[in-house]
Amino acid sequence: MTDRTATAVDTDRLPPVLPAVAAAAVAALPPRLHKRLDAAVERLAGLPVGPVDGGVSVDCGPESLVTLTPGATGAVTDPHQARCSCLLAPRCLHRAAVLLACPVADPATHPDPASAAAASSASDRTDAASGRTGGTGRTGRTRKSAGATGGAAPTKAQRAAAGALWRAAAAVLAAGVPAAGAVPQAELLRAAHGARLAGLPRAESAALRTVRGLRAQRGRQNGHRLAELVEVLHDLLYVAGRLAAGDADPALVGVLRRAYQPDGTLEVYGVCREPVISATGYAGVVTHLLAADGRRLSFGDVKPGGPDRARDCARAVTEMGAVAVNHAVLARGGLRITGTTVSPDGRLGAGKGVRATPLAGTDWSTGPLAHLFARPLAEVVTAQLATDDPEDPARAGTALFGGDLMVVGAVGDQVLARELAPATDAGSERAPVPDGPLIRLVPVDSHPMLAHVANLRRLASRPGLRVRVLGRLDPDRASTLRPLAVGPVPGAAATLRLPADWHGRADLGYDEIQGGHLPPRDPAEMTEPVLAVGADAIAESPLWRVRRLVELAVSGGRRAVAEAARGDGTGLAGPLRRAGFTTAAALTTALADESDRRGRDVFGRRTDPDPDRYAWAWLAATAHLAAAERELIRSSWTAPPVG
Repeated sequence: MTDRTATAVDTDRLPPVLPAVAAAAVAALPPRLHKRLDAAVERLAGLPVGPVDGGVSVDCGPESLVTLTPGATGAVTDPHQARCSCLLAPRCLHRAAVLLACPVADPATHPDPASAAAASSASDRTDAASGRTGGTGRTGRTRKSAGATGGAAPTKAQRAAAGALWRAAAAVLAAGVPAAGAVPQAELLRAAHGARLAGLPRAESAALRTVRGLRAQRGRQNGHRLAELVEVLHDLLYVAGRLAAGDADPALVGVLRRAYQPDGTLEVYGVCREPVISATGYAGVVTHLLAADGRRLSFGDVKPGGPDRARDCARAVTEMGAVAVNHAVLARGGLRITGTTVSPDGRLGAGKGVRATPLAGTDWSTGPLAHLFARPLAEVVTAQLATDDPEDPARAGTALFGGDLMVVGAVGDQVLARELAPATDAGSERAPVPDGPLIRLVPVDSHPMLAHVANLRRLASRPGLRVRVLGRLDPDRASTLRPLAVGPVPGAAATLRLPADWHGRADLGYDEIQGGHLPPRDPAEMTEPVLAVGADAIAESPLWRVRRLVELAVSGGRRAVAEAARGDGTGLAGPLRRAGFTTAAALTTALADESDRRGRDVFGRRTDPDPDRYAWAWLAATAHLAAAERELIRSSWTAPPVG
């Protein structure tokens, strides 16, 4: 091995690579090298990497130095930007392995000029056929015209691209995570590139998220859950299958993401700060904002780093054009911004042309911020769970909302509370909603460097405390809220007493609630703590059997499902039928039967199983499971009828 200053390969130090470039590198390999590709990628973890002029290099052995020179966007967007010094280059194992070890680049962020032009042309043709306009809304998102209620059938090219995605995804599902190595991932990347050229942004996004999920699951990355891979693979198969069949629903095509778009003059008001610690090595702070017109916006400072950076960003100053913005001040104040840009998901840009002047902050009970707490929690949750985002279905149910609660106790790290009924008589203490659900408040992040856990414990120490809570719905647990900030309930006596400079709210990740911020222990006001929690509708339902099977299909493949079904026998569907989940029982039985189905040719020999029928069976079971769990969560927030 050559002697050069270097460190072990860290994928975070490698530049992202466009899907088409990585897929082309694998396709150029001789078939005899495909079986060695996974081992070559794994060996990179111990190989040295060092900086070179304009990029990085990975030393793969004698006379085998792979050099990556990203373009202006910071990503490898052209095959010529990846070179190897060995004699077999560019059709060599070293180059393909390094490209597959790199993070997958988002083509919307790191566009390749040739494919971007083709994708834009395909998108324009799709928009014209389906009735969408070419203009963008105030958030920079392509809009459907008001008169368009449907769309044209997918074009021949789109159906072909969707079919390629379906075949690649079905092969990954049948193989399972252990066998979904470099070659199946390259097929997914190739199909994703084809979907981009055909103007299918939703299918492309789902394919790229599937590849990232497979890599995270195979690498056993911290913070990644198998359920997330199940969800994204379900979305990929669902979209690809329906498009390949010619479904004309425009939501299947999706909306092409745009870059930051000009948005004129904005008046924004701070809502709260949220510390960010990601599993991919990024950390920082995001300040959530609300525009005067009601739009949800955010301004963040998230960069490579760990928990220390997230903690230190409590009062971070970030440049917004010519203005230095303190996140602690912005979260409790406001800004009038001119020359701003806004991304499709509501992030504010910080370009050189941005100008901002401070505005007086408002508390949560006045101005546009009061609308965050104006609706009953059950109504808000029902609306969120019924809303799907065609650009990113995983984003449904993540919007911030709030309500007024009364703390009634704690179990473990959960604070138990009940929603307060609307005020009736002036001056009287608001009582909980009669027969309302028991609401669980769980920490957004339990890292010891953040204050979430300590603050929730402080709140739980005062049963009867009235508190205004702002947070997100937990989509995996019954009646569970993940709070980001709390404040006093207007007009309540037994409520928080926060310092004046906190402007009526405490950010649970940063601000530390002290004993002096709580009301005195008044036996007449405090209630008896609730020390027992009722059954969780999700955890206690027999749907866990379906969840286990569909997750096993992804983690172990078709053969693992067949073995599990043989072991369980009739015990798989019986409990589901007895509990009234007859459709779930039928779909689970169909999946188990299909996993073990093998055909025979005209000579009576066993043939390879059909991946399409198995994929459709898994998709049906997964779709029904998601709908059933979503309905159980929705019903857990709804108060039962009185009497």
